Amino acid sequence: MIDFRLLTLDDQPQVKPLLQAAAERGAEYSFANSLVWGSFYNQQIAFVDGFLVVKAGIDAPHYNFPCGTGDVKAVVQRLADDAAAHGLPFRMRALSEATKLRLEALFPGRFAYAAVRDWADYVYLVGDLTALAGRKYQPKRNLIARFGSEYENEWTYEDVDDRNIDECIAMNEEWCRLNGCLENGSLRTETEAVAAMLAHFRRLDLRGGLLRVAGRVVAYTVGEPLTDDTFIVHIEKAFTEYRGAYQMINRQFLMHHAGGFRYVNREDDSGDEGLRKAKLSYHPAFLHEKYTAWEK
Repeated sequence: MIDFRLLTLDDQPQVKPLLQAAAERGAEYSFANSLVWGSFYNQQIAFVDGFLVVKAGIDAPHYNFPCGTGDVKAVVQRLADDAAAHGLPFRMRALSEATKLRLEALFPGRFAYAAVRDWADYVYLVGDLTALAGRKYQPKRNLIARFGSEYENEWTYEDVDDRNIDECIAMNEEWCRLNGCLENGSLRTETEAVAAMLAHFRRLDLRGGLLRVAGRVVAYTVGEPLTDDTFIVHIEKAFTEYRGAYQMINRQFLMHHAGGFRYVNREDDSGDEGLRKAKLSYHPAFLHEKYTAWEK
């Protein structure tokens, strides 16, 4: 059996370079994401022959494609042996198109595959979300213009740093109260994950931006570089009473932090229909598909 354990912040120097070297656009390849969501999904890590291997799930665990260099086929077989040692079927999760093809080349005909729509990340052109040009983005431009007009001379943008991170933490707590997080399990889980990301903001080397209106923080967002050409946005929160705040913080943050990137990954919708509609309204360049695989 493989000795899996939960990821900790102290693993960052060893784990993050392996994730980055994979050059994958999926949100699973962010160390920050893996850290703050790991305990909720029982996501555990181990190191096998220099590869990072990940197992997630409780009753029916899945394994991620290994990250590292060397004999990856032998490492995948070690994962299959680990599943067998626990009396469980061997399944892999969150495979990109590229890692799915690699797995099939390593083990021709051994696995069946299925795309999981709820896991697909929404990937946009940074230029599209900063320019917001054309008729399809007219509603977004209207909301930004309304925000700018209604709060003219009152709104400001600033980067998140040690001077204002506590205000983002306080806004997260207030947003949670206003949106009934205590009564909604998924929102409560999300809020706890966001709180953890904000608490470790500096050590995780994250980037953030916020909007103020008359001094009050009314929106904030957090992200980071993911690959050489892709930036990822992890968090975006705004008080809905400030119409256009979501659209404004989205645009301002990318203008300040994603100018050197071609793509921005705004992560998946987890099957939430309202979130799916909102993400589609920004017209993704493509969906980063993710597959599950199981032995036939």
